[in-house]
Amino acid sequence: MICSMRLVWSIALAAMSPVAASRPPVPDPPTGLWINPHGSVKVMTAPCAGKLCGWIVWASPQATMDAAAVGAPKLIGLELLRDYHPAGPHLWRGTVYVPDMARSFASRITQLDANRMKIDGCILAGLVCKSQIWRRA
Repeated sequence: MICSMRLVWSIALAAMSPVAASRPPVPDPPTGLWINPHGSVKVMTAPCAGKLCGWIVWASPQATMDAAAVGAPKLIGLELLRDYHPAGPHLWRGTVYVPDMARSFASRITQLDANRMKIDGCILAGLVCKSQIWRRA
């Protein structure tokens, strides 16, 4: 019994430590400027008509050429993240547009922490998904 009480107190003290208290809160929703893992696209996310959306505000020359090769419209100003709505704690569902494929996919955003979010794009009713970790720019 004494061992289990020590464990409980250790966990409680760790939770109140300055390290735990100094972590920034997870924003809800994840608004702001984000960059993809390749560093080729920056997206500004913001509320839009009661949902969360994101528009490309910067694209590398390579990303611009890749999108143009498949006939995608110009990238700057393109709505990449569309109509995301809350689906749970730090989770949103919507549609992601992939410019270099010129296609939209069912998607979810999972806010991992204050500076990282995971964006999944899925096909076949969510059976096949690809994800990327985006970082705050």
